[in-house]
Amino acid sequence: MIELRMPSFGADMDAARFVQWQVKPGQALKRGDVVAVVETQKGAIDVELWQDGTMARLIAQPGQQIPVGDVLAVLAGEGEDWQALAAAPPATPPQPAAGQRSRVSPAARQRAQALGVNIEALAAQLGEQVVTLADVERAAAGTPAASTATPATMPPSRAEAMRSAIGAAMVRSWHEIPHYHVGCEIVVEAPLRALEAFNRDRPVNERVLFAAVLLRAVAQAVAETPTLNGRFEGGHFQPAEAVHLGVVTSLRGGGLVVPTVHDAQRLSLPELMAALRAVLERARSGQLRSSDLADSTLSVSHLGELGAESVMGVIYPPQVALVGLGRVVLRPAVVDGQVVAARTLRATLSGDHRVSDGLVGSRFLAALTARLASTEPAP
Repeated sequence: MIELRMPSFGADMDAARFVQWQVKPGQALKRGDVVAVVETQKGAIDVELWQDGTMARLIAQPGQQIPVGDVLAVLAGEGEDWQALAAAPPATPPQPAAGQRSRVSPAARQRAQALGVNIEALAAQLGEQVVTLADVERAAAGTPAASTATPATMPPSRAEAMRSAIGAAMVRSWHEIPHYHVGCEIVVEAPLRALEAFNRDRPVNERVLFAAVLLRAVAQAVAETPTLNGRFEGGHFQPAEAVHLGVVTSLRGGGLVVPTVHDAQRLSLPELMAALRAVLERARSGQLRSSDLADSTLSVSHLGELGAESVMGVIYPPQVALVGLGRVVLRPAVVDGQVVAARTLRATLSGDHRVSDGLVGSRFLAALTARLASTEPAP
């Protein structure tokens, strides 16, 4: 039996509204098939299947607000009878005691424990609402939670809801993660000239952006400092075998998402550009898939196109590092013993002191500088 559960699409999410099913019981499915649509502050997101199976029982219903980790459906695995699973009575979850309830997201429960908030009392106060990270943060700050008995005068817009969720995630980051920051200025004349030559005779839709060059350099550099690539969960660091880059992306309607470029260290430059273009188009058109928001092991915030010369970011939990990249600026630089005008950018690493330190961060920046000294845009 395979349980399809509500996935998490980031530290700023603890529940989502179920919109609709895209499949029916008895339907044979493959890994990667879209089976449902849910809605979060980030917009509508397609939920994909992570393994082969036959749909047996649909549990979630349209309109329900479902916490991360709750079961959405049950599938039959290889050799199992889906009809028998469909006919079996659903498991009865343990009933909460008087004054308690089960609609508490795992993220909210963990945050409440860290802040010393009585989660049972807060749940009783909120009635049938799902207890969210924002509720816990308000309780910790002494701000009254939004009770179901108090009518809302105006529901928050999606942008406001997204900003609130992002804020809760960043507050969690500052509370839980002891940040350190290291930075440097990198001369990027060589890769820019190589990229200009690479793009010169190519049609517009095949050209590579400098952002892809930067992402590839980050992915290759972090492979030399593996304690920056992974997740801190369950009280310890879990290093990742591959580099899955989360790309911080601003949305036209406000807010941001962090879609993932998977296996970035294995992609050629054109392949990485194609993956980046595809995921950004889905993000900005509101057509993200669950796999687009899963498994990031390191995030990159590149605000150069908006004019920022340096970016000192906040780590996106449960990750343990974030790379900030500023805009390319013409500055005096020493090249081969001569002072020349050269194009440079500032790179900043935000690291988690529970896992690494400034020495590791400096090694990463040195590796990044070496990668960006290359004159080959597409090895």
